[in-house]
Amino acid sequence: MTDTTYTTQLAAGAKRSSAWSRNFAHFRYVMTSNPVTFLAFVMLAGMIVIALFGPMLVPHDPLATISDKALKPPSWDHWFGTDQLGRDVFSRVVVATRLDLLISVSAVALSFFVGAAMGACAGYWGGWFDKLSGRFLDTIMAFPLFVLAMGIVAAAGNTIQNIVIATAIINLPFYARVARAEVSIRRNAGYVQAARLSGNSELRILIMKIMPNTLPPMMVQLSLNMGWAILNAAGLSFIGLGVRPPTAEWGIMVAEGANYIVSGEWWLALFPGAALMLAVFTFNLLGDGLRDLVDPQRRT
Repeated sequence: MTDTTYTTQLAAGAKRSSAWSRNFAHFRYVMTSNPVTFLAFVMLAGMIVIALFGPMLVPHDPLATISDKALKPPSWDHWFGTDQLGRDVFSRVVVATRLDLLISVSAVALSFFVGAAMGACAGYWGGWFDKLSGRFLDTIMAFPLFVLAMGIVAAAGNTIQNIVIATAIINLPFYARVARAEVSIRRNAGYVQAARLSGNSELRILIMKIMPNTLPPMMVQLSLNMGWAILNAAGLSFIGLGVRPPTAEWGIMVAEGANYIVSGEWWLALFPGAALMLAVFTFNLLGDGLRDLVDPQRRT
């Protein structure tokens, strides 16, 4: 190994180390400068831990039915009580976290990447693709979004895959329109002209120069849509078009528990409803923190 090669490798390693240190310092600054953001990330981390390890740690089988323990109130043996079939509500609430997060994350990720790509191409190149994609998005927005999701799931079947696709479709216009507006503003900016004169291709300019600057407003939209995706999945399950019983899912549990509130079994709907509310609240708080993390102008 020559001295030049060794020096080059040392420089590359130092550059990677410096980039990691800058990113960590920026992350630490965002977390410490806003207590609400720190709380939101702690709550998100807790939800992820519960989703990953909760099903292995629950005290009871969430699908096991014990008829003589049906509709028991919260106790030391069953922290959240039992449902009409004698199933442990706490175990079902914990296990449902994985499924609800999986549906919301998958749907939002799909709509984010497809919508961002569609909006970026429409805003950068315009032309027939801009007009065609604009009419397609207008068609989606012409329907009440939850009603459109109901129609898609009812027509395609109430499977988890179809729920994800329906939720992604109704969220698609949000990202596409934000991306189109941000790219249209920046496509003739000074740094874009400089990159173009430097010999960069149009695709590289769009991906490497313009798209990072469009992420901050899209991160706020992403956090809001995460909460909406969970509510959408729960709403579909509540009306019978979502996940099928006996699968543990917050919307199904609230729907089943609503029938017993009048007779005094309040815990059946309260605890899954509280978990649903806490998840939506967490994602709504994440918006500002995600925006600050990905904003290039704040990395100074």
